[in-house]
Amino acid sequence: MSDKATPSIFGKENYKWMLVGLIVIAIGMILLAGGKSTDPNVFNKNSVYSFTRVTVAPLLILAGLVIEMFAIFRKPPKEA
Repeated sequence: MSDKATPSIFGKENYKWMLVGLIVIAIGMILLAGGKSTDPNVFNKNSVYSFTRVTVAPLLILAGLVIEMFAIFRKPPKEA
């Protein structure tokens, strides 16, 4: 048994990109969840099917997933 630590698969930059991707996904989820109605008996079509909830939020979630894939597949730079 050796006292050497095993090298990490991911580098510091990978973790930074993963955090960015997670933040983008979280923003997309928050935008997707918005639009609470004050009266539960009234259906507000404009709030439910708004541009933000139907287009922007899913695009942010997909962008966050692409950033996560980039972070996972990115090779860490070789240390000299």
